[in-house]
Amino acid sequence: QVQLVEFGGGLVQAGGSLRLSCAASGRTSSSYAMGWFRQAPGKEREFVAAISRSGSNTYYADSVKGRFTISRDNAKNTVYLQMNSLKPEDTAVYYCAATTERYSDSPYDYDYWGQGTQVTVSS
Repeated sequence: QVQLVEFGGGLVQAGGSLRLSCAASGRTSSSYAMGWFRQAPGKEREFVAAISRSGSNTYYADSVKGRFTISRDNAKNTVYLQMNSLKPEDTAVYYCAATTERYSDSPYDYDYWGQGTQVTVSS
């Protein structure tokens, strides 16, 4: 098993940047492909980005492509989401998740989830 804790959320103005971190404990994070998802009030959880176990492959939702970057440091058991050019529509609770399968854009493929961190982008 792995436990996930997200850090780095907060309030930022439109056009600003934030970096989220997801720290893994328990089984080493390199055993898992990792993903970031987000959920806004009244909406379903949606895929943001995913990264393979080695970090050599990444995958993004069209809505964040070119603005967000997912990366990982397996030596630190940490996954990151660098978010630039933030928009008010990026406001949501952001979750990191881990899967023993191939990285995926479906939340149903992920086995472990963090508690989430709030990101609020003001206009």
